[in-house]
Amino acid sequence: MSTPRIGVLALQGAVAEHARALQAAGAEVSTVRRPTELQGLDGLIVPGGESTTMARLAAPVHLMEAIRERHAEGMAMFGTCAGMILMADQILDAEALTGFERIGGLDVVVRRNGYGSQLDSFTGALPVSGLPEDDLSPLQAVFIRAPVIESVGSAVEVIASWQDRPVAVRQGRVLAASFHPELTPDHRLHQHFVQLAGARLNS
Repeated sequence: MSTPRIGVLALQGAVAEHARALQAAGAEVSTVRRPTELQGLDGLIVPGGESTTMARLAAPVHLMEAIRERHAEGMAMFGTCAGMILMADQILDAEALTGFERIGGLDVVVRRNGYGSQLDSFTGALPVSGLPEDDLSPLQAVFIRAPVIESVGSAVEVIASWQDRPVAVRQGRVLAASFHPELTPDHRLHQHFVQLAGARLNS
C-alpha cells in the first residue's frame, strides 16, 4: 500500500500538532507556504488560526487559487476551524475577508466565531459516525473561537454534531471540522483523512 503525501498549510496555526497527528496516522508530511510546495501532494490540511490573517498571507503568492486548482485535480482537503471557513462556499459574516481569495469547494454556510470568543472556548464529547473501523466512541473536540455551520448542502454528510448543529462534515474528498482535532490524542479524523487522501493511490 502506498503512503499518501499530505501537506499542512503553514501560514499560521497548530501546524506541528497536525503534522504529528498525520504521522501517527501513517502519512508522509510536509509543510506548505507557496504554490510549488503543493506539487505531488495527495492531501492538504488547512489548519485553524485567524482566517483573515491566513488569507492576507496567502494573497501575494496566489496560494488560495493554487490550492483550489490542485483540489480540482484530485487533491483531498481537510479544513479545521479557520480552515473550514476558508473552504466554505458561503460565509455569513465575510466582511473581513472582502477582497481576498478563499478556497471554497465545501457546500456549507458558516458564521465566523459563532461559538463565542476565546473566553468561551470549551471541550465537548461528540457522537460520531462513519469514521475508520466504525469506532463510535465519543470524539473529544476542542472548540476555540469556533465557526458555526448554519446549513449544509445535499451532498454534505454530517460526521459529528454538537447540540444539534453539525461540527464535522465530509463532501467527497473534502473533510472539515469546526473544532481542533489536532489538540487531542484522538486521531480518528486524521486517520480518516489519510484514507481519503490515499484512495487514489490504492485504487
